[in-house]
Amino acid sequence: MQKVPYKIYLSESEMPKYWFNMKAVMKEKPEPFLNPATLKPCTPEELQQVFCKELVDQEFNDTDKYIEIPEGIREFYKMYRPSPLVRAYCLEKTLDTPAEIYYKFEGTNTSGSHKLNSAAAQVYYAKQQGITCLTTETGAGQWGTALAMACAYYGIDLTVYMVKVSAEQKPYRKAVIETYGGKVIPSPSDTTEAGRRILAETPDTGGSLGCAISEAIETAIKTKNCKYVLGSVLDHVLLHQTVIGLEAKTACDKYGIQPDMIIGCIGGGSNFGGLIAPFISEKIEGRSSIRIIGVEPASCPSLTRGKYAYDFGDTGKTTPLMKMYTLGSGFIPSPNHAGGLRYHGMSPIISKLYHDGYIEARAVEQTRVFEAAKVFARCEGILPAPESSHALCAAIDEAIMCRETGEKKTILFGLSGTGYFDLTAYMAYNSGTMTDYIPTDEDLEKGFAGLPNVPECVLMEV
Repeated sequence: MQKVPYKIYLSESEMPKYWFNMKAVMKEKPEPFLNPATLKPCTPEELQQVFCKELVDQEFNDTDKYIEIPEGIREFYKMYRPSPLVRAYCLEKTLDTPAEIYYKFEGTNTSGSHKLNSAAAQVYYAKQQGITCLTTETGAGQWGTALAMACAYYGIDLTVYMVKVSAEQKPYRKAVIETYGGKVIPSPSDTTEAGRRILAETPDTGGSLGCAISEAIETAIKTKNCKYVLGSVLDHVLLHQTVIGLEAKTACDKYGIQPDMIIGCIGGGSNFGGLIAPFISEKIEGRSSIRIIGVEPASCPSLTRGKYAYDFGDTGKTTPLMKMYTLGSGFIPSPNHAGGLRYHGMSPIISKLYHDGYIEARAVEQTRVFEAAKVFARCEGILPAPESSHALCAAIDEAIMCRETGEKKTILFGLSGTGYFDLTAYMAYNSGTMTDYIPTDEDLEKGFAGLPNVPECVLMEV
């Protein structure tokens, strides 16, 4: 077998021509969205009031294993894809571990993350439909940056509602979004009814993704020829991110690499789902026993401490109800939370896979996350995004365990982006002012108390 190089680059011809639809291989499908007014399953026509038609079609598709990537999107992808699979030789040496560590690096584009994979697709379909403007939310700013890049490329106007505390912590993300032509509004704001209501109830709030989603959806509905797009959680977003896992699988097969475990960070779940897609397919079909681990922040622990229930996707309670692991749509992480991954819920697909036992989940404190990031930056030469560093932290833990037991494992984790716009958080860590906050059971109960009441008879019908 040939020696694995530091970086495995696929050729342009090896870039995926199809996305991988995980729902087509799941033995049990995620539960359908419910209309909160009727508690009946949502129809495509209802979702098309907010989303582009092609994206709604993808959202409802649970039969086609492969969905073709249009040529217009693949041409965009060629600017930064395929992305490299990297053997972390220097990290292995630093940890003195017998483990082999690989990471799939998605930070090779200006947005600095994987988010561009779905941004390009969603804006392309909007353009095809004749849409002239889009709205969205963004937390740490990667999604807003990626979407601004795609909107500039395809010629569509963009308004971004950015979580207020993130807008304050990361002004340079705002500058990049504006450079690409996007309009940034810190959320909650006084530009929407939802924002004004949230500010009236909690005037000192730093905001949340749930708040920003409410404002973006309201603006999309009230604006002519405008649609809403989002960067995670929903099935069609996860679908677009499967280019990550498909490329990783091709690179592994090319060099005979057989991961014992795959580790990814989880906030809304699309990056993680995209990474694991072709690997978990083999696990579901009984052809693999690979461990798949999702890592989330201890301050926003939707999988590890949330409830599997129907909930709204936003704080303003304007979205359909989704069956997912959730902390309640009103949950807002502590203001000192600097590590991203701040969404209150989780992708319905990831939630279902976790509920059915196909994947594991763990939560880590942000000081541990930034310590792992520092170790990685010093030996591998890349400053990782705080979000990505959750996966990195768990990968280091597993590699150290291999060192202690003498067992050799092959670890693959997702380095979903770079941290060069997260320097405020790095400054807090380096100065020793960063603190950890783990919500108490009482804190979580406040969020759970706001979960919608979906009668048992409705659950039996769906």
